[in-house]
Amino acid sequence: MSGSTFGRLFTVTTWGESHGPAIGAVIDGCPAGLPLSAKDIQPYLNRRKPGQSRYSTARQEDDKVQILSGVFEGFTTGTPISVMIYNHDQRSRDYSNVMDTYRPGHADYTYDAKYGFRDYRGGGRSSGRETIGRVAAGAIASKLLASLGIRLTTYTRSIGAFCIPEDETDLSCIFQNSLYMPSMEWAKKASEYLESCIKELDSSGGTIECLIDGVPAGIGNPVFEKLDASLAKAVMSIGAVKGVEIGEGFASSLLLGSQNNDPFYCENGHLSKKSNHAGGILGGISDGSQIILRAAVKPTASISKPQQTVTRNMENTTLTVKGRHDPVIVPRAVVVVEAMAALAVADAMLANMSSRLESIQTFYKR
Repeated sequence: MSGSTFGRLFTVTTWGESHGPAIGAVIDGCPAGLPLSAKDIQPYLNRRKPGQSRYSTARQEDDKVQILSGVFEGFTTGTPISVMIYNHDQRSRDYSNVMDTYRPGHADYTYDAKYGFRDYRGGGRSSGRETIGRVAAGAIASKLLASLGIRLTTYTRSIGAFCIPEDETDLSCIFQNSLYMPSMEWAKKASEYLESCIKELDSSGGTIECLIDGVPAGIGNPVFEKLDASLAKAVMSIGAVKGVEIGEGFASSLLLGSQNNDPFYCENGHLSKKSNHAGGILGGISDGSQIILRAAVKPTASISKPQQTVTRNMENTTLTVKGRHDPVIVPRAVVVVEAMAALAVADAMLANMSSRLESIQTFYKR
């Protein structure tokens, strides 16, 4: 299977299956000299691991990370960093009834169409558990970005139709509720809604918002490697994500040019904008203001309601999905979106170092 590597200079290759012995990633292109240990990665993995609340799968995994290479005496060496996380709580028997039956909303049929063979235990590589490697790599990218003064803040903007109004957002609340919502009041409303979903044997989707502060102007390329295009590709590669928008996004189609444009002004020799409808990116290149990214996450496909489907032999049947599944994937996907955004920005930052001759001359000046 090709297509398991993301990035051009700062790259991550993920490996492993949901019900295999382990899962992990190889991160290449990280500069030498970055202080790094498992303690830098583990908090990110803890944010996505299962069993954290009533609204996540009951699968119990400690998701403890091991760094196998690329770090010596607490610092990166510039060589590939390999990380591994063991799987402990697999229950493959839960998937025996989908061995020859396609689950609606999953990649079962498309995997068969492509390969003629698939790992039906939890979906194999299509499982959300594959994102562990991404999150570990994103933790490293985030630490690299932090050393450059770049910070990512990511949270649940909405669950179902319960969307937090802009003027009621309180970022200090993000880690005070299990839904990672920046509003305790709206987290309570969303929780009540999720209780109704559970009662009805159904699931919910939602949106995730990621704010990136500190990215200097000039990052990204004007044609095929636009910064917003790279971010969109990174986030859309997450299995549950069905849409990405930057800044005003789809709402910009409803505005006039005079409303959507962000007026520039200069104060104390510093260029700024009076608004940020563009979400911090103009012409595929960062403009120095906050980058605003949103991801639309679909409802969890594994639900306990009977659903119409077909078998591999093209026989009509009805399927009830068994096993332990999240009634909403959004809270655990928050850190996955953050990780992929960090990887995209880190990669773009490294690529930008060669955009000006003077930068190269300064670096190699003797």
